[in-house]
Amino acid sequence: MGPAVAGASKIPNAGRGKTKMSREVGVGLGVAEEPSELCQTGGSVFKGAGSEGWENEAGSPCPASPPSSPLGIFASHCLARRIGAGEGEGSFFSLGAGKPGAGGGGVKASSTQLLREKFASPFTARNCYNWNLLEMTPGGLYGGWTLLFLLLAPLFCHPCPIPCECSEAARTVKCVQKELTSIPTGIPGYTRNLFITGNQIAHVGSQDLQGLHNLVTLSLANNRINAVESHAFSNLRSLRYLDLSYNHLVTIHPDAFSARNNSVQELNLSHSLYNFSAIRPVAAALTQGGFQNLSKLELTSNKIIYLPLGMLSSLSKLEYLDLRNNSLIDIKNSTFSGLHLKYLDLTSNAFKTLRSEALFALERQSHLSLFLKDNPFVCNCDIEDLVNWLNQSRQVVDVEKLACISPQDLRNTSLVELVGTDLECHYSQHSENVLQSSYAALGIVLGIIGIIFLFVLYLNRKGIKTWMNGLRDACQNLMEEYHYRYEIDSDRHITQISAVDI
Repeated sequence: MGPAVAGASKIPNAGRGKTKMSREVGVGLGVAEEPSELCQTGGSVFKGAGSEGWENEAGSPCPASPPSSPLGIFASHCLARRIGAGEGEGSFFSLGAGKPGAGGGGVKASSTQLLREKFASPFTARNCYNWNLLEMTPGGLYGGWTLLFLLLAPLFCHPCPIPCECSEAARTVKCVQKELTSIPTGIPGYTRNLFITGNQIAHVGSQDLQGLHNLVTLSLANNRINAVESHAFSNLRSLRYLDLSYNHLVTIHPDAFSARNNSVQELNLSHSLYNFSAIRPVAAALTQGGFQNLSKLELTSNKIIYLPLGMLSSLSKLEYLDLRNNSLIDIKNSTFSGLHLKYLDLTSNAFKTLRSEALFALERQSHLSLFLKDNPFVCNCDIEDLVNWLNQSRQVVDVEKLACISPQDLRNTSLVELVGTDLECHYSQHSENVLQSSYAALGIVLGIIGIIFLFVLYLNRKGIKTWMNGLRDACQNLMEEYHYRYEIDSDRHITQISAVDI
């Protein structure tokens, strides 16, 4: 029901007279279909009654006599919208009604045409209250008042931004594949569900979503968004579901969300990151954005190689985490610290094995359902811990679908069917242990031989000393003899040179 016209309730018995609507309008528009299509004047509420006239909510005909006061205001026209063409389509029309009493004649065609031209923007059936176009009686002022209310009528309506489609009944606005380059302005405040998808929007600004305090669901998927500015979503205190999938995000400002009023429960960032390095600003936004109510996070197909340290630590209510189709190679012990996950999908990543550290982190999630298929598991000794864990744990839902991708002789072999002899880990370990024992024994033997040798030298120290002295004297005599011969040869050569000179 539309609000009462200002001043009308102060005038007793205003709006008397059974007004007749034109058959064209009465039949073509069905103006009595919607609760919002009620006109209120003088404390009485009137609604359309086919093409016969007006009646109040009790079903009684309107009073027949016109008001006697020169300033009496009575209902003569209502705004309505053609119903049935689809949401967001149609124009406003003036429901023609005769003016009771002498001098009647109703609104002129030019006024109706002006109304059509002035307010032909798309509105939905429930978007606009059917305000009366009021006339003054008697006198010739009714035309001016009519034009005045023609101009004021949109102030009491909820416009729908062009070229979007709006439904006030469903509290929904859709701007799907409209080639928009920015988020449209003028989105009605009643909106609970907003879908702006398949456009060419490059960024989300801090003022783009102002005033939408009732917004619960927001989808900005497939818009080529590359940047989300500070406080872009901070005023959406009722937001529960946010979809930013299929975009080209390079950066999300750490303050894009409000740490105090963040009520987001589901966040979809699948296919949304421009490259793997964009995970860092996403991690900062998750850490600082106050996502204390987030229960579902989707990060599929983003080429993520690793999860930054502490990225998920503040998401205390997170239960559903989807990391399918990325390039993750390892899980740290602290990756899921503080979480109580119920669903974790690691399908189609780059895990060759899961180390004991990762297995310990997963074991702490006592109610977890884990998916691991389509990873390139290399079946060598490094995978033995994972094989043993798979045979003991009940967390892996698709355990029967886990298979080796290499080596070639074990290709497509189920991991749970592997044993130590297949991996040759026990034999290799035994050989390594034997080799290490051999090296230790050899060292001990060499050490004993060395000790015996030193002991023998000690017992023969005098004889060794005498032998060393004799060896020293022999070397000394040899050096003196060599030196003597060198001097003789040098003197003979000098004598020969002197004789030649003489």
